Amino acid sequence: MPLVHHTQREVTLKIVYYGVGLGGKTTNLETIHAQTRPESRGKLVSVNTEAERTLFLDFLPLRLGKFRGYTVRLHLISVPGQIAQDSTRQMVLRNVDGVVLVVDSQAEAVEGNNYAIRNLDYNLRQDGTDPDRIPMVVQYNKRDLPGVLDVDDLAERLGVPEGIPELVSSARDGWGVFETVKSIVRVCMHQLGDPRLKGEGRVECLLDEPRDRFYPSGPVSMIHALVPQEADEQELELDELELVSG
Repeated sequence: MPLVHHTQREVTLKIVYYGVGLGGKTTNLETIHAQTRPESRGKLVSVNTEAERTLFLDFLPLRLGKFRGYTVRLHLISVPGQIAQDSTRQMVLRNVDGVVLVVDSQAEAVEGNNYAIRNLDYNLRQDGTDPDRIPMVVQYNKRDLPGVLDVDDLAERLGVPEGIPELVSSARDGWGVFETVKSIVRVCMHQLGDPRLKGEGRVECLLDEPRDRFYPSGPVSMIHALVPQEADEQELELDELELVSG
């Protein structure tokens, strides 16, 4: 849920990067941190282990340009890839405003990508959030590697619903990363609407109607405790919303 502060004229969005372990979540944040002006970002906080690059989370406060006279701030967070860290993932997803689903484009990562999608669904529902109404974009990462799957093939295998913005990237090489940030911010701000018309504090930023659900195909041996559960504007121009980078 975005934080709106009328006195400071600020809107803060919490964006979570979610996906298979070693799929590029941390690399996205590292690239953003490296290519953004120091005065427009905070510190990138990261804890590494031998098994997984991120044990707890990566946290990057980032300032964007102004929107309708309000400064837009982002809290960019990636979640751990280890199966044992579901409690951490649920904590990180609390009050999330938008999700970047980072897909590893390699053929051998399809099962892990499928797991990540179902795990995201499960962890959002654990906190009472409808995953089908959370603003989301899909980033097909590692497009620089040889032999990656075709994007259309990946989308079919992962059951990506129609209407979700899809982007290609190489977080390691730095392309497609900022386009992904702008895309998820655009979706969130469209749902938020004019911040001048909102109340003070946390406000709702969910899709008006649930989108079609993901239906990952193929065997997913890592799935655990994932029991399907039934979940009971104005158009805004975003041309003035510029990412402060360079």
